[in-house]
Amino acid sequence: MEWWAAYLAVGALAGFLAGLLGVGGGFVIVPSLIFLFNSQHFPQTNLVHLALGTSLASIMFTSVSSLRAHHAHGAVNWKIVRRITPGIVIGTLLGSVFAAMLSSSVLALFFAVFVFFAATQILLDIKPKPHRQLPGSVGTFLVGIIIGFIFSFVGGGGAVLSIPFMLYCNIKTHDAIGTSAAIGFPIAVSGAVGYIFTGLAQASLPPHSLGFVYLPALLGLMVTSVLTAPYGVKLAHRLPVERLKKIFAIFLYIIAAKMLVGLS
Repeated sequence: MEWWAAYLAVGALAGFLAGLLGVGGGFVIVPSLIFLFNSQHFPQTNLVHLALGTSLASIMFTSVSSLRAHHAHGAVNWKIVRRITPGIVIGTLLGSVFAAMLSSSVLALFFAVFVFFAATQILLDIKPKPHRQLPGSVGTFLVGIIIGFIFSFVGGGGAVLSIPFMLYCNIKTHDAIGTSAAIGFPIAVSGAVGYIFTGLAQASLPPHSLGFVYLPALLGLMVTSVLTAPYGVKLAHRLPVERLKKIFAIFLYIIAAKMLVGLS
């Protein structure tokens, strides 16, 4: 029962942060699941892969709850979502297949270094040129491939790339967060599918696993994250933009530091 309680608690926090910051919750879920799976003495060989796959599967549900709440505030740019989604699906499927070939320690190191980079980029708050706009359909499609590929390695919804990309193109902060929540759904679906199929041939997974998705953890995460995501959205639309950016950056630093400590 203590594991169920832990999954529910992680899901509640991840859902709230998904609504608040548009991050999909993966940056809380992945390191938390690695710790919990390790405590349950799951085989080390595919421990990080299992955390990544389970995280992406849970984000399918969290992102829907979050994007519906952001849409109610008029903060989802569906034009961007339509343009970027095909590239995201292709990139995420390719990335999940490639990630299955890497060791857990390499994936964890990639996760931590990338998050440090993204947090620094946001904290520096480099202002884009006033005339800068989104690229055309082909450019946005290619950006989607990059976002999907990278985030299949870190089990997130793509916000650490998609939000800075949209801010760079002069999309309003609240709209960038809401649109990122919508983009998180195709990343999660295609990533989860990729991790399920690449994990089916693995013999060292714990019982009740569907490929690299651990179903008991998925259920616990899903139940509470869907409930708490709308509360994060409400707070996001009340906070000043600059404070929201700083919260996002500090949050990412903490998560990356925890991952690096775990590798030592």
